[in-house]
Amino acid sequence: MPARRLRFASRLSTIVLLLAVIGAQQVQAGVFDDEEARRQIKDLSIKTNERLDTLSKAQFELVSQIQALREENARLRGQVETLNYELESAKKRQQDFYIDLDGRLRKLETVPVPAVPEPKPADDEKSAAAAEPGNKPVIDPAAEAREYEAALNLFKANKIKDAAVAFEAFSRTHPDSTLTPNAQYWLGNAHYSLRDCKKAIDAHRVVVSKWPQHPKAPDSLINIATCQQELGDAKGAKLTFETVLSKYPDSSAAATAKQRLKK
Repeated sequence: MPARRLRFASRLSTIVLLLAVIGAQQVQAGVFDDEEARRQIKDLSIKTNERLDTLSKAQFELVSQIQALREENARLRGQVETLNYELESAKKRQQDFYIDLDGRLRKLETVPVPAVPEPKPADDEKSAAAAEPGNKPVIDPAAEAREYEAALNLFKANKIKDAAVAFEAFSRTHPDSTLTPNAQYWLGNAHYSLRDCKKAIDAHRVVVSKWPQHPKAPDSLINIATCQQELGDAKGAKLTFETVLSKYPDSSAAATAKQRLKK
């Protein structure tokens, strides 16, 4: 009996020891699993934070670029508005200069109108002949001046289309008037203001061809050259400037032509 009890006790101890070993292994396995999970969570958290930092930096850079583009757009808009204002001011100054120059030239060109003598009985036959068809109508310089002033006032008021019609009508109605070269010159300027360079060139060429000694002739050539440049005819513009220098070397237009040829 004692030997049997000893064997039973030995077996029982062995079983208890095995159970203890198995329990210890399970505890170790549980501890290992928790640490691995915590490590993976930590790694995931680090990666997530890195991604969030990258996205935040990219978003910040995008916002900065958008703001820079807005500021650049505002700056360019301001420059465009400034350039438009300066262009309109330059056009207005040029228009005022031409009108002032026209007035001064007209004062120099004004010729006193001789007093018309009262008709005598002996002049009745001449008066009757003047009234016959085919004879030139009696010229009224005062009426011509009023028509010309009316057309010029339209140009001053920036009614360019109406001014062009009025100047063209004046040139057609009064081809021999001393004011016709001026009217033809302003007709060219009106067409240029309407951005029709071809008609402007045609109008100014009439001034140069019909009244080459008129003070407006060299200025008309300058305007022709300007239109040629805008139409892309650089060679034609160069020849026109050279014509100003050769035909009108002492004019103010010659100085302009010389300066423009240097560019």
